[in-house]
Amino acid sequence: MAEPLWTVGEIVKATGGSCLGDAVRPVTGVSIDTRSLAPEEGFVAIRGPNRDGHSFVEGALKGGAACAIVDRSFPAGDEERLVRVGDTLEALNALGRAARARVQGTKVIAVTGSVGKTGTKEALRLALAPSGTVHASVKSFNNHWGVPLSLANMPKDVRFGVFEIGMNHAGEIDALTRIVRPHIAIITTVAPVHLGFFRSVEDIADAKAEIFHGLEPHGIAIINRDSPHYERLKRHAEHHGASVVSFGEAEGADARLLAAELKPDASEVKVDILGETLSYRLGAPGLHLVHNSLAVLAAVKLAGANLGAAARAYADLRAQAGRGDRIVFPTKEGNIVLIDESYNANPASMRAAIATLGLTPRSEFKRRVAVLGDMLELGTQGPKLHRELAEVVDGAGVDVVFACGELMGSLYQALPASRRGAYAKTAEELAPLLTAGVGPGDAIMVKGSLGSRMGPLVEALKRRFEIDAGAA
Repeated sequence: MAEPLWTVGEIVKATGGSCLGDAVRPVTGVSIDTRSLAPEEGFVAIRGPNRDGHSFVEGALKGGAACAIVDRSFPAGDEERLVRVGDTLEALNALGRAARARVQGTKVIAVTGSVGKTGTKEALRLALAPSGTVHASVKSFNNHWGVPLSLANMPKDVRFGVFEIGMNHAGEIDALTRIVRPHIAIITTVAPVHLGFFRSVEDIADAKAEIFHGLEPHGIAIINRDSPHYERLKRHAEHHGASVVSFGEAEGADARLLAAELKPDASEVKVDILGETLSYRLGAPGLHLVHNSLAVLAAVKLAGANLGAAARAYADLRAQAGRGDRIVFPTKEGNIVLIDESYNANPASMRAAIATLGLTPRSEFKRRVAVLGDMLELGTQGPKLHRELAEVVDGAGVDVVFACGELMGSLYQALPASRRGAYAKTAEELAPLLTAGVGPGDAIMVKGSLGSRMGPLVEALKRRFEIDAGAA
């Protein structure tokens, strides 16, 4: 029988808790959500801003949880399966620290950046897999509970650990990277994101550089050489004793892009990775993914993995739902392609998504259609940053824009009348205008911040196009 991820006794020891149950009882995983909790996993009752996990403890135990980690003040219950601790979030952090401390020989890589964190983390998972077992953060588990939860679920004998670290306030990354303790830290890029919480982009760069605070001795910092903040980030890294490896198109980059043929559904790439030249196919489109692949391959080589195998694995890269997933609907009148970028947005990722829409060939699609919602948390610069997208829309050859949200109204008004599809204050109000205004021959990209609720627009378009395709 395989060794369990944890035992109840190990959890008690790691968290400083107490439990009357069997100390050798196996615990196969750690969860904070009863909706995805599997039998024999441990449930951590986190007190969140909207819900208190203690309300779900009874359901977790009835569902077969091996144990539930609860505050000491939690009412009496199944004491053989209750691990009582002083604070459940700190207990989760303690589990994460214990999981990190017990791995031997595991190369740990941490990723942050204003854009591209999740995609780079997933690319690392794919690229490292040919060289050994990989444990990586699931979904976008990159915050104060997602990072320790991802660590707590790391097997003892994994070869590579990959963790995504996010933030919207200074100091958040510092706390998380000191738990992760990476050997290699990647900053994909720095962009004007969360400006509602920062005075300047330079302050954002400083906050991202906190990822170097937790680097292991002789750690490596991988930084975007093309970024105007490269020297600032480099100083931070060197201050914390890191060796710096750069990536990008700049002539001095250690991982350098030599050539790229950008296609609507993929890219053909030639690179130099720390003196080794190789060519590969990237199975998802966009220059931003090409750039991030340089950082990934540099990390692969520095982690001692097989670089050639990693490059070949890139052919299997696919965009995820909400992050560039492409769906083609064949109809009698012609194909429709829906590009789902609805998960989130900021000025950098919005520009990248619009540019990628611009790769759609005119020979296959009559119109390039951008469906855009507000980019949030930009502070006083919000209206200006939205208006400036007009130049990007023009440069990508976008034919029609459908927009929603007060901020995106700034862009809509800046567009010529010929490019205005429809505008509404909310995504819900835009839905009927959008579904009536697009059809066969359209390449449609949907993007906006999570709070703009663009996901339901994607679902509305899918329902409409599935009917059309079914009639074909």
